[in-house]
Amino acid sequence: MARLLTNTVLFAAIIGVCAVLGMLAGGADAAAETGRAYDIFADRPVSSGATDKSGAAASPRSTFVDDPWAVDWIDPWEAPRRIEDFENASAPASDAPTLGDAGYWPLLRAISMYRNVVEWGGWDSIPAGEERFEEGLVDEVRVPLLRKRLIATGDLESSGGNPTVFDAQLTQALQRFQARNGLLPDGVVGRRTLEALNVSAKARLALLERNLKRINKLKLNLGERYIFVNIAGQKLEAVANGRVERRHRVVIGKVDRQTPEYTSKITFLAFNPYWHVPQSIAEKDILPQVRRDPSYLRRLNMKVYRGYGGSEVNPSTVNWNQVNGRTFLFRQEPGPRNSLGTVKIHFPNPHAVYLHDTPSKSLFGRSVRANSSGCVRVEDVHDLTTWLLDAQGWDRSRVDALVKSGQRKDIYLKKTVPVYMLYLTAWVDEHGVVNFRDDIYGRDSRRASL
Repeated sequence: MARLLTNTVLFAAIIGVCAVLGMLAGGADAAAETGRAYDIFADRPVSSGATDKSGAAASPRSTFVDDPWAVDWIDPWEAPRRIEDFENASAPASDAPTLGDAGYWPLLRAISMYRNVVEWGGWDSIPAGEERFEEGLVDEVRVPLLRKRLIATGDLESSGGNPTVFDAQLTQALQRFQARNGLLPDGVVGRRTLEALNVSAKARLALLERNLKRINKLKLNLGERYIFVNIAGQKLEAVANGRVERRHRVVIGKVDRQTPEYTSKITFLAFNPYWHVPQSIAEKDILPQVRRDPSYLRRLNMKVYRGYGGSEVNPSTVNWNQVNGRTFLFRQEPGPRNSLGTVKIHFPNPHAVYLHDTPSKSLFGRSVRANSSGCVRVEDVHDLTTWLLDAQGWDRSRVDALVKSGQRKDIYLKKTVPVYMLYLTAWVDEHGVVNFRDDIYGRDSRRASL
């Protein structure tokens, strides 16, 4: 694949859309390294040599702070194909955080590239058709359109072969597109994948611009150590001295119980916590279960009290059909079924949300993880708790020992750690690839379309 050395190409390199610039840059202004670029509308190969201003071969640069338009070269074709690989790949990956200048400038470059794509007419929509749209299909209309669509955003490197055949190379490119759009990377053009493919370049550009504004609001004074939760992206970053030291998948709130955008500071960690059930959850979830099954509270190791500090109530003496979520306080005891798992990471906020563990580990394997009641569940949470406590002399073995003991204990941070919870539906990830996510909460002002 060609690596084009004009400013426009530098924009494209980090978001994996270099292939399209054989058409966009055009003529003598587009110099490429040894390889091939393609006109996405005619599949014409274009190639030439690439040198820097001195005539020497061009080489990668890493002058991000001094020159925000410079980039580290990332070959998009080496990006992982499966979503689990895509999210956890060890290389090529950057430790640059999503927030601050490190995330702002790559997103600005992506915007510049998509503006060029829009100016050149974007891409054509792909019809659904009647046959199953997957590897092995021969179609003179849909398959060429799919190829051009994936070439336009750098997911597919155009090559030889029959352009009307859905081959293995096209499957891999589609899986890559699906992964960076938060879709199950099964290589099949189903309903959700087709919808994502057919979002216009103009709408994608508008989405990138809206998210640049979101990042820009938190660009300055983030702190030496902080945690960033990308709500729509369902990921968490633990950042120290401008570098990401840990990344975690997270589970966010359901559509009807949304995780709020909020900025606060982590003050303490509650190990082996009690769960004091909020009134809204008691009303919607607990009481219906108790009315159907009186043994529900016992099975979940949950006790009933007459409010905070009130006396304990024997559940068998209550007519549950005559009470509501405000009548009693429900408290789940520490243990393997506790909804908060083995730790709650607390930060002051008016929404009564926090980061926490969960006994439902299987949820982290899903591509869409909107399953909580508003709080944020963190995968491998004790890697994060150790990170938070390491400045106080804690290591993982000490954390594990406290968890194993079952002791209910709060550990206060000697120095609070900022937490930023932001709803990003577009960003550039650690592989230098632009990502999009569905606006599951409807927080984007609109979804632009042609």
